[in-house]
Amino acid sequence: MTDVRAGMLLLATPALLDPNFADTVILMLDVRGDGSLGVVLNRPTGLPVAEVLEAWGDVVAEPEVLFQGGPVETDGALAVALRRSDDEVLGLREVVDRLALLDLDTPVELVSDELAGLRIFAGYAGWGAGQLEREIEEGSWYVVPGTAPDVFRADTSTLHRDVLRRQPGDLAWQSTRPLDADLN
Repeated sequence: MTDVRAGMLLLATPALLDPNFADTVILMLDVRGDGSLGVVLNRPTGLPVAEVLEAWGDVVAEPEVLFQGGPVETDGALAVALRRSDDEVLGLREVVDRLALLDLDTPVELVSDELAGLRIFAGYAGWGAGQLEREIEEGSWYVVPGTAPDVFRADTSTLHRDVLRRQPGDLAWQSTRPLDADLN
């Protein structure tokens, strides 16, 4: 089993039948023994961020919409930021490298100059102790390294396929599978 840690991506495999996660790419934000948390990167909504969190509407990356981060606590929001520097900035908590979680209660003017990218997610994906490990062992997820551009792509429609395509070895071949294997 691949070691899952913050910054890694989970890619839904064809074996994962839960419609909440079919064909998803999840950025892992926190991985601990008592549970794990991540956000779905490829489920944009049609709702502009400015309509929900007006102050952040001009700061988020294209498309300037809220993303469906997962089925847990969908009435709450998580913000993932790409920092310009490694300086400590009030309101930003490091996840990995230059990726950070942004406290949305922070005044925009305190952090806007530090942001190279920002995406806001309604809800998140969460797993209890041992749950994610079991799902990976069952073959529900591919675990691969993530990159900052994966998080802030303007068009996420081919993210799952593109991330698979860049993987080494046989995993790259999975990018060519049809969505419906019965059509093959």
